[in-house]
Amino acid sequence: MITVHHLNNSRSQRVLWLLEELGLPYEIVYYQRDSKTMLAPSSLRAMHPLGKSPVVTTDDGLALAESGAILESLVERYGNGRLAPAAGTPEALRYRYWMHYAEGSAMPPLLLKLMFDQIEKAKMPFFAKPIAKGIAAKAKAAFIMPNITNHLNFMEGELGKSEWFAGADFTGADIQMSFPVEAALARGGLDAQRPKLMAYLERIHARPAYQRALERGGPYGLLS
Repeated sequence: MITVHHLNNSRSQRVLWLLEELGLPYEIVYYQRDSKTMLAPSSLRAMHPLGKSPVVTTDDGLALAESGAILESLVERYGNGRLAPAAGTPEALRYRYWMHYAEGSAMPPLLLKLMFDQIEKAKMPFFAKPIAKGIAAKAKAAFIMPNITNHLNFMEGELGKSEWFAGADFTGADIQMSFPVEAALARGGLDAQRPKLMAYLERIHARPAYQRALERGGPYGLLS
């Protein structure tokens, strides 16, 4: 049996979705973020030294970490030709690109936006707050938001070439890309001005496997 060590409001939601798409049986071990720090509990370190989610253990005892590596491994191992383009095709190259782009390029500026938003809201001495807010606002205006805008424009343009990120068919790359696109909707300025990305979100949210994964995974803050 596959076991998913699932942290609420995290990247592990994508793993549940993939398993539902593949129709594989699995168990979930649930972990909750600290309500104040929003960090993962230390108990996750028993599964991986970094204490991060997702971590997946397979039916033969193999432990997998990093969401992109997990998705690629599960598709290769259990997909039987589903959710990945045929090897050697242009779509296969696009599939691999988007699998790595999601966390390597798209997420860093969105994480910076989250961090600097928190700095603006943080409790601190009254005399320090204007300085902190000024630094955060300047960092977002000069670097973070222009980078997010650039990535959103790029993704919008790529979805203008095909219905899904890797081509005409839905693949694991669309599952992997869901997290940065949903994060951009929640805090990165994604809106109706980019109709291709908004339509992509509508398509993935309508998938029965996506909805089943939400039911099993619990409340998902990126959608609130």
